[in-house]
Amino acid sequence: MPRPTAELLFGEADATPMSTDPATVKPWAQARRCLESAPKAWLSTVRPDGRPHAMPVLVVWVDDAACFATRPASRKARNLGGSGHCVLTAATPDLDLVLEGVAARVPDAAGRRRIADAFAAEYQWHFALRGDAAYDDGLPGSPEYVFYRVTPARAFGYGPDGLTATRWRF
Repeated sequence: MPRPTAELLFGEADATPMSTDPATVKPWAQARRCLESAPKAWLSTVRPDGRPHAMPVLVVWVDDAACFATRPASRKARNLGGSGHCVLTAATPDLDLVLEGVAARVPDAAGRRRIADAFAAEYQWHFALRGDAAYDDGLPGSPEYVFYRVTPARAFGYGPDGLTATRWRF
């Protein structure tokens, strides 16, 4: 993934009361840590009729991207099947993060293995991989899951002071 360009979100004309000090620009590493360490993130998608849909998801960071799991028949999976455009939001004590991007199913077996391993390490959520899907054999009926990877387009980070904001463009 290319390194994003970090910049102040607001200029002098529209900043009040936001900071316009370039020293307050947050590094992308801080945003990545936010996604990696937040207990959960919120995924927003768009229904076929244009209405928004938001649900919490667990996120793992694999292959330099945010990844999540969902059931293939879930509303979020059906929404992403129509349009992969989505927003992930997460918060930690030092940053509120909004990441806009495109989510796509992970097509390769090696990528799915890395994501399954990351879920096991991060959340002790174990998936059995069979074919193009993942299964939670620890639950009755071994429900099926699919993995998505989010390719970011832009992100916004807001500091805990309420006065600092950074935009990252990819």
